[in-house]
Formats: sequence, structure tokens, C-alpha cells
Amino acid sequence: EGRRSRTLSAALRASRHSAVEWVEYEDESALSEVMELVDNDLSEPYSIFTYRYFVRNWPSLCLLAKIDGETVACVVSKAEMEAGPLGERVYRGYIAMLAVNDAYRRHGLGTALVCRSIERMREIGCDEVMLETEVTNAVALGLYEKLGFARDERLFKYYLNGADAFRLCL
Repeated sequence: EGRRSRTLSAALRASRHSAVEWVEYEDESALSEVMELVDNDLSEPYSIFTYRYFVRNWPSLCLLAKIDGETVACVVSKAEMEAGPLGERVYRGYIAMLAVNDAYRRHGLGTALVCRSIERMREIGCDEVMLETEVTNAVALGLYEKLGFARDERLFKYYLNGADAFRLCL
């Protein structure tokens, strides 16, 4: 546990773009920026109701990276009490969406946002963090596995486009 905490803490400082402002989602004024980023970056289409479900219920787990006032990356997450595999109660964090504007990739923004989200989930008592990503998304798989996530399950035809997903767990 100690090694993983050090790894995440170091990764929090991983962004190599000096002008980043880290912002917590505050209100509907940021929703269109979040939606545009995610719609441009992820293959899965989401309705405005999906976005609102996350950002209204868990605004502290929706984090934005801004450069010169423009939202260039975001992570959208939640945390809920759920049943574990043996019927026990587990406080589970879930990363629903991570998106980075193409022009700002390879600057550590995605890594820093995921680490900040995980740290917040730990602070509120989450026992684990889950997410899904397409099996063909080598960049995302590399990022999450570098942060200690393990492949938990392959989900066949999980996405609307027919693509399979891996469920990852930390």
C-alpha cells in the first residue's frame, strides 16, 4: 500500500505542462466543455442526463484541467456503496470518463487527473476503484496499468459500437 501511495503521489505532479489550472466542477457552465471533450475523445455516446448524473451527484469527483481558461482535459467519477463479490458492502469508486484534448496529449494531464480522482476517492474512504476501457485502447490500458490497475474481467460487446472492454480494478 505504501509503495502504491508514493507512486500515485509522484504521478500527481506528472503533468509536464506548466500552465495547467486544476479545477473542480462547480456548475452547469462547465458542462458543455466536459461534454465536448468527452464526445470528441471517447467512442461511447453519452446523453446530457448521463453527464448530469455524475457531475450533480459527485461534483468533487469531476475534475478539469484548464489552460488559458480552456478546459483541455477532464475526469468524471463517482463513489457509491455497492455489494462486493461475497455480498459484503464495498465503497467503490468508479472512473466513468477520462478525456484529453488531442493538442495536449503526452503532457501527463490524463495521468494527473486520474491520480487526483483516486486520491479524492481514498480521502472519502473508497475501498477500490473500477473502470472500463476498450480492449483495443492500448494508451488507456498502459496509463491505468502503470497506476496499478489490474484487468479484472473482459466484457464482450460492452460498448454500443460492439467493442469489447476490460474492467480494471485498483
